Amino acid sequence: MGQNRKFGRTFHKLFLLCLILALLFAAGCSFVKESGKESGKGGMYIYYTNMEGTSLDKVEYTTTNSTEENAVVDMLYMMRKEPESIENKSVFPSGVYVRDWVLTDEILDIHFSSGYDRMKPEEEVLLRAAVVLTLSQLKGIEYIDFFIEDEPLTDSMGNVIGYMGAEDFLQYKGSSLHLYQPKKLKLYFANENGDRLISEEVSVRYNSNMSIERLIVDQLIKGPSMDGLCPVIPAETKVIGVSVKDTVCYVNLDEGFLNNTCVSEPSVAVYAIVNSIVDGGASSQVQISVNGETNIKYMGVIDLSKPLSRDQNLVEDGGK
Repeated sequence: MGQNRKFGRTFHKLFLLCLILALLFAAGCSFVKESGKESGKGGMYIYYTNMEGTSLDKVEYTTTNSTEENAVVDMLYMMRKEPESIENKSVFPSGVYVRDWVLTDEILDIHFSSGYDRMKPEEEVLLRAAVVLTLSQLKGIEYIDFFIEDEPLTDSMGNVIGYMGAEDFLQYKGSSLHLYQPKKLKLYFANENGDRLISEEVSVRYNSNMSIERLIVDQLIKGPSMDGLCPVIPAETKVIGVSVKDTVCYVNLDEGFLNNTCVSEPSVAVYAIVNSIVDGGASSQVQISVNGETNIKYMGVIDLSKPLSRDQNLVEDGGK
């Protein structure tokens, strides 16, 4: 009898020890980042968009999966599924879905269907923010990289976006997205003779994902709206790229820019671009290239091999 009591006490101690170890192990294997906890219950959220598609809303969620991989599958499924709330909807538009994903060394590569390319800009940025904010809550995922099929996601300039973390999208947590905002631009066009510049102030609404410099070039190609002003760039001209580095704006146009019958004075076309960008952007000089080439003289006159500064001498009425 005494031996049975001794065995019972020993078994009870072993049971308690195993229970404590099991609880400690379970706590240590939680897939919710402590630093990312925002809720007193599950500590995780699924991000959806509001019905207007202007902001992200979060809905509390608790995953019951025992591995990171299963948790990723579960959360992606919940994101694509329409939520119960009538005030929210999935950030995944019709035709957009996750084709494949790979988790390696805390980096999650997500491959989307080709439908991703057909999303509107406001839909795309909300989906991107929601996916990153939702999945980066899981332990073992620090950064997320997006692919369309097998091609890396790029911005409007063709630059690869690369790894994204939750810190990149903090501004989208429950705040409205002002993707399209008003802007006043001072643009320069040609006079009726095509030998002088005249400024025109235009009001536009533009996508905030686009640089001001690119917006200016696009508006110059679009042409003036005032009577008495003439275009300075042929309408068929294509923009290959616009970027800014060290206060120099690099404008790369295709060969359509060379076939310019809009102006009689070559410097008018060149300095319409330079003056408009310097006045409206953050650059002090502009380097113009044609199909990436700068070792040319525009219309046989203007040397494009070096960055150019604004020239107000071509502007009628002293640039007023």
